[in-house]
Amino acid sequence: MEYLPVLVLVISFVALLSIGTPVAWSIAISSVLTMLVSIPIMPAFTTVSQRMGTGLDSFALLAIPFFILSGQLMNKGGIAHRLIAFAKTLVGSLPGGLALINVIGAMLMGAIAGSAMASASAMGSILGPEMEKEGYSKEFGAAVNITSATTGLVIPPSNILIVYSLASGGVSIAALFLAGYIPGILTGLFLMIVASFWAKKKKYKLGKRSALKDVIKTFIDAVPSLFLLVVVIGGIVTGIFTATEASAIAVLYTLVLGFVYKEITIKSLPSILLDSSATTAIVMLLIGASMSMSWVMSYENIPQDISSTLLAISDNSIIILLIINLLLLFVGIFMDMTPAVLIFTPIFLPVVVDMGMDPVHFGIIMVLNLCIGLCTPPVGSVLFVGVGVAQTTIQKVLKPLIPLFLAMVVALFLVTYFPELSLWLPRLFNL
Repeated sequence: MEYLPVLVLVISFVALLSIGTPVAWSIAISSVLTMLVSIPIMPAFTTVSQRMGTGLDSFALLAIPFFILSGQLMNKGGIAHRLIAFAKTLVGSLPGGLALINVIGAMLMGAIAGSAMASASAMGSILGPEMEKEGYSKEFGAAVNITSATTGLVIPPSNILIVYSLASGGVSIAALFLAGYIPGILTGLFLMIVASFWAKKKKYKLGKRSALKDVIKTFIDAVPSLFLLVVVIGGIVTGIFTATEASAIAVLYTLVLGFVYKEITIKSLPSILLDSSATTAIVMLLIGASMSMSWVMSYENIPQDISSTLLAISDNSIIILLIINLLLLFVGIFMDMTPAVLIFTPIFLPVVVDMGMDPVHFGIIMVLNLCIGLCTPPVGSVLFVGVGVAQTTIQKVLKPLIPLFLAMVVALFLVTYFPELSLWLPRLFNL
């Protein structure tokens, strides 16, 4: 194994991050420095910049700005209020009812909007004050909100699963979308169980049981929002349209819905479009830089060297998967999800495919694993959003966050070692 390129890549990347360089620039600069090990300075710069451009030349990536825009439209369009009202009638009377509402609402909102940060922001701002009013601690509410917001990244439609499809060389997006349902719901259930036990231990008061007519009424109110999932996922799975076309339909549907609910106006559209453009620019810069790093690593044979090193440690698939999971958990603490998927998929995917693992299954493992990193300092973006919305501190949130964090880890290992949790639905639809 050639150690110099690996050392230059790792040391330069960590050094740049530690002095506060933005992640995308850290990735691009460390890629250039790694190329300098093998080629002169001008070809190194031109190669990395060229790879950043060609990395974005993908029809599938066009879905991301559309899904980001549809997520913004949903966040502003009154959808969160209706989903919360529906969830409240289902579980409001159970122990930790408001926490359970947060989890269910985040699963629904995250699945529809495809954004953990949008979900954390919406759920936290709506449910946070209500939980405090009912006697829940601010920190517990923030911890539930932070962890549950990530479930929407596994439950489709999900931008990060589209990114994984690109990084893996074209794994079916439809299969990945279907594969995410059971693991995402399983994670949500584990979070609900832990939240319910915590609420019982702290003796938080129970809510009132909802009458059947209230359940039906709130369900009818939520149906137009929920129907988006049927349109988008149904269209992709049945082959009526591609994921990119589905994302455009999602924008049109949510725009019309926002106008029907009278939560979006012509005056509010420019700010929504501007916010979506800013988010898209950040994501695309990260993707371009990460694609260049992936190419540089491939050029220097780093993935092949790491693969052979891992397989030399053990030929037991259980041990290899454990090592990969631990490495990804560590990576997730320090790196944002999009670059992590783009950089580490080419490294680990060949290893697991050699062991006979389905790439769809590995994609769900990787995304579910990196979701945990979004809840941990120092880079956890959802952690910072959740803490900011709750107006508390990371130190105070850590205590109630740990059991919820462990629930996510248990769900991850179940999904890792029981492939059918991910593959049953795709196989049911012959994907």
